[in-house]
Amino acid sequence: MELVIALGMNGIVWGLIIALIALGLSIIFGLLDIINIAHGDFFMVGTVLAWFVFDTTGNYWLAFAIVPILGFAIGAVIEYTVIQPIKNAAALSIVATFGLSIILQESVRATFGATPARLTAPIEETVPLFGLEYEVYRLFAALLSIAAIGCFFLFLHRTKLGTWMRAVRFDPETATAMGIPARRVYMVTFAIGFAMASLGGVVAGPITTVDFQAGVDILPFCFMA
Repeated sequence: MELVIALGMNGIVWGLIIALIALGLSIIFGLLDIINIAHGDFFMVGTVLAWFVFDTTGNYWLAFAIVPILGFAIGAVIEYTVIQPIKNAAALSIVATFGLSIILQESVRATFGATPARLTAPIEETVPLFGLEYEVYRLFAALLSIAAIGCFFLFLHRTKLGTWMRAVRFDPETATAMGIPARRVYMVTFAIGFAMASLGGVVAGPITTVDFQAGVDILPFCFMA
């Protein structure tokens, strides 16, 4: 019975992390009409960068601040160089992002190697829960995922940029005519999607394997979420 409870709780935790990652995929598709085959690799990049930050500084908590910022910057560059030229060609986006996926995987493999790595959770304590000793970090991961999703929806509905994003999604021509910088909104949206996936990678890092092919495994779950 304890095994069933543990598996169920682990499933809930993973479901919340995937929801965070998939939300980034959803906003990219919803606003840019881009079918992003590389989104799983954005998650993978997050786990690898988290490992690099921890390996360099010895402090995993820094990864929660640094990696999403790096993810946002990388996402903005990718949007400008890869996504912007194919903005009005949805079918071509599949080919382009598939190529981007391969580039990201091979870049990580060439830079950091192909050997999978494991990360130590920054919180190693356990807590009695439903008759078993459950890892506090997994509970933290679940709560952080919920908080991040909630913060995004607050951002979407309570900020000027969020209002611009919703306006561009509803009617890009009218939004542009009203002075909303649609081009900038597209870039920021894609960058936020990358940042959310990379944050998911940081959260999941200590409970999964850091591997340059990790994005391939998680991508189907993102599309199903």
